[in-house]
Amino acid sequence: MLTAIALVPSAPVLVPELATGAAAELQDLSAAVAQAAAELPSRWFVVGVGPADNVIGPGTVGTFGGYGADVRVSLSNQAGAASERAGGAAPKPLPLCALVAGWVRTTYAPSASAEVWVYAADHTLDAALARGRALRAEADAAPEPVGVLVVADGANTLTASAPGGYDPASLPVQAALDDALGTGDTDALTRLPDGIVGRVAFQVLAGLLGTTRWQARELYRGAPYGVGYTVEAWRPGAAEQ
Repeated sequence: MLTAIALVPSAPVLVPELATGAAAELQDLSAAVAQAAAELPSRWFVVGVGPADNVIGPGTVGTFGGYGADVRVSLSNQAGAASERAGGAAPKPLPLCALVAGWVRTTYAPSASAEVWVYAADHTLDAALARGRALRAEADAAPEPVGVLVVADGANTLTASAPGGYDPASLPVQAALDDALGTGDTDALTRLPDGIVGRVAFQVLAGLLGTTRWQARELYRGAPYGVGYTVEAWRPGAAEQ
């Protein structure tokens, strides 16, 4: 049964070893991510985007080596323990959403177990909604409480130094996304443009929830590196007015 939802950015800078000299700047973001992770039960379904649809099981270990530091993360305690017993078995190549989810779990919820559902970044709205409905059926069929962790960014064109360059038209788009997430407005998520990096993940979330209303609590919104980062904790029930 689906009991809680958390949303965090797909941001390698959350990892201290990758954020040299920026720890103070990211303190509020990191605290919000820790709080969001604490809202989830011990079984996680992670939603993120990647090159193709894939499901990555909890017995998986990855590394941020491709981002500049060999920081190992795992999707469950059992995976990490098995890697240690194997003398540091080689981690698998993972999409960024899975690495971030593994880092969040390893750092803030070590007793949790995560299964990552990766969705192709070029899915249409209808395809994303359909996949969200299918994932909801998986969650509802589980005998234990299930939490969904959405790992996704907003626009990456919010400042001159942003990874995608600066596009002033993306500022109101990001504001609309932040407002939608902050109020649990899933209908607004169905109207996101392709300029939102995590569009498909947010639209899978919309399909997962359908017409049900959840109470959304915004823990962080900002764009410290020209990328829209939002951290949320959602619970079942009517959205706050």
